Amino acid sequence: MSSPGSPAAALKRHVQSLCRHPEFRRGLRDMAPMVPGLAAWGLVTGVAMVRSGLDPWLALLMSLTVYAGSSQLASLPLIAAGAPIWVVLLTGFVVNLRFVIYSAQWRFYFGHLPRWQRMSLGYLGADVSYAMFMRRWPEPEPQSGQIAYFLGGALLLWLGWQIPSILGIVLADGVPAQWGLGFAGTLALIGLTCSLLVDRATWVCAGVAAAAAVAAFALPYKLNIVVAVAAAVAAGLMMEMPGGGGGRPIGAVQPARRPS
Repeated sequence: MSSPGSPAAALKRHVQSLCRHPEFRRGLRDMAPMVPGLAAWGLVTGVAMVRSGLDPWLALLMSLTVYAGSSQLASLPLIAAGAPIWVVLLTGFVVNLRFVIYSAQWRFYFGHLPRWQRMSLGYLGADVSYAMFMRRWPEPEPQSGQIAYFLGGALLLWLGWQIPSILGIVLADGVPAQWGLGFAGTLALIGLTCSLLVDRATWVCAGVAAAAAVAAFALPYKLNIVVAVAAAVAAGLMMEMPGGGGGRPIGAVQPARRPS
């Protein structure tokens, strides 16, 4: 048993305090409706990783470390086709470029935190958690309860992704093709995407991505996905510029000072 003054006891008290925080519980409630769709997508991704030829242990490592379903699914056909490693890495980089925009907004809320905390929060960040966080905290400044809210929702989403993904990895060989998991995962992804279309900028980016994906469909290795993401990110950055009509400009607010 650890002593009351030990680091383990301090960590335990901190976790208990966090779990009792009302904003932590609110984050859980806000994210709960998103979990079923995310779980379906995670299950499909887990099965797809193994069926594409990836060793189950590597698939497990990929799920836990990458934690980005879109880039995982985009890179799998490239790995299976034996594409050059630079193509795989570039694809993952481009598909995840949207997190640059997310980080540019989150820095107003978390920029005062130590680097290791910012990196930890960045790992847990996801599309849905970004959208819900911005709805809850529209003013770009640090406020009490923001970290608790973020962690409540982000940890639930992490578990909602990892558990089904691991199940998909373990049960991949036993899942019949007749179940149509690919179609179910597509429907889940569409549902999650629609939940993120909350303003003019997101609708414009979605339209640009769809048009670019269709226009570049003939590219090999499904690189039309990379083109679509790059086009959507470019559109998003243009919409966020002053006068772009996309809502609050990124550069219009100065970074918040460290709370005293």
